[in-house]
Amino acid sequence: MLSLCAGALLAALVFGGCASAQHRQKADKEAYGIIQGKQKKLFGRTNEFRIETRYSARDPKSIPSVEIVQERIMADRRRITLPDALQIAITNSRTYQFNKEKLYLEALALRKEQNKFEPIFSGSSKGAAERQSDGDRTRSLNSQFGFSQLLKTGAKISATLFNDILRYYTGGAGSSTATSEMSVTLLQPLLRGAGAEVVAENLTQADRDVIYEVRTFTHFQNSFAVDIVGNYYRILQQKDAVKNAYTNYSNLVLSRQRAEALSFDRLPAFQADQARQDELRAKITYILAVERYQSLIDQFKITLGLPLGVEISLDDGALTELQNAGLIPLPVTEKEGYEIAVEGRLDLLNEIDRFEDSKRKIKVAASQLKAGLDFSASASLPSAPGTTDYSRFNLRDYQAGAGLELKLPLNRVNERTDYRASFITFERQLRTLSLSLDNVHNDVRLGLRTLQQARQNYSIQQAAAQLADRRVESATLLLQAGRAQIRDLLEAQNAQLTARNAVTAALVDYQNARLGLLLDLGRLDTGTERFWVRPIAVSRQPAAPPEPKPGEGDLIPPDKLFAQ
Repeated sequence: MLSLCAGALLAALVFGGCASAQHRQKADKEAYGIIQGKQKKLFGRTNEFRIETRYSARDPKSIPSVEIVQERIMADRRRITLPDALQIAITNSRTYQFNKEKLYLEALALRKEQNKFEPIFSGSSKGAAERQSDGDRTRSLNSQFGFSQLLKTGAKISATLFNDILRYYTGGAGSSTATSEMSVTLLQPLLRGAGAEVVAENLTQADRDVIYEVRTFTHFQNSFAVDIVGNYYRILQQKDAVKNAYTNYSNLVLSRQRAEALSFDRLPAFQADQARQDELRAKITYILAVERYQSLIDQFKITLGLPLGVEISLDDGALTELQNAGLIPLPVTEKEGYEIAVEGRLDLLNEIDRFEDSKRKIKVAASQLKAGLDFSASASLPSAPGTTDYSRFNLRDYQAGAGLELKLPLNRVNERTDYRASFITFERQLRTLSLSLDNVHNDVRLGLRTLQQARQNYSIQQAAAQLADRRVESATLLLQAGRAQIRDLLEAQNAQLTARNAVTAALVDYQNARLGLLLDLGRLDTGTERFWVRPIAVSRQPAAPPEPKPGEGDLIPPDKLFAQ
């Protein structure tokens, strides 16, 4: 008998060890299935969702800390296009991975709640040997197998098969006994804790939490992609500023040389000194521009999850593409934009659904105030007495019973407190929803204003840059003709640098404002190829007339502005 017990124990240990990897695989399969099912329900499509990293397939014991240290100090050189940057960020970003794992953990939490309403099987076996002080010995084996299941009505059903085998030795004699019993029990709440809405509340909430997290992750994906694109363009903007600063420095070197040559007979010496001072200021400006560019690059590498030792260069073609595309229009009114955002902005949809959750929880809390009235029933069948055959049962020897148990609601302080608190939670969620709606409305309004301002600013800066170029040409010719001072040329060149930088900055500002507004409207799909330069129609109305060009009539006078 003891050898049987030892064999059973060994089999259990071997099975448990072999199954550990299978349990992980099964957990992945169930969690991914839940997530893809919710994506299909919400968006009509599913995305390839996995949380595995390059370390996931390895035993944690095989990953030494020195490997991570060496990885972070590696040196390399890479040229990264804008699509490359997005793909690298999705693969390596720590923030992106963290948000994927949040969604995965919500799916696991739902799977645990689902398991509560599935048949739960259990089994155990215990073998023992004892020797008494008088020399008597006993050996026993107790085994039990059964299952239980919770139904959404609140009923709990359980069935158990139990057997007990005992062998008793005394001197040269021995005897054995064997007993078995099959039993079934049912417990059904009739008042407190009864009903699917109450019993399955945790399951319902876990299911909704997965939906919320799927929306949250999708919104995060779009926001994350917009941030990567915005950072990429900001770096290219700074790269352009570096080029402009160097061009300005080179021009000022020529201006200084010209002033020094003219200072012998045509210009006062102090004008040559002015040229030298502006040259030095331009040199400092260039050095600071380079330092700013390098800092942005390093921060971008951290955002992408790349080691700082990796030297990266960005593709200037992305900025050229944006310049060729110009100001991509986004015609939508404030009223229409707000309506679109209420229908499609995922974080706002979560707040609307949480408001509905708070209503449901009031009903659940009210159920706990009721008296407890439980119906119970049980039936059991023992094995035939006086035999060592534990598999023999006499169906006429069954035992059965049923009853009701009433638990009076004499003390409901905790339940009453929870019930009252549920109303406060409801009103808080109501206020949270109203604030979220106002914030979304404000986001749309502010986004439209920012977009309009960026459009006007870009047009103005383009005109200013053209004027600055003509001013430099004019000052150069006048200086050569002896009709201008070197200061006039120096001021024109500094104005030219400022104007050129402002044009690029205004273009990037408009692009980022457009993507930000699309994100606020809930109409940005970053899964679309080259979404950053693709026109996206969001308006249900005919296209709005083109924006007026800078000049008289494009500004609202103060008397009209404040009279609105």
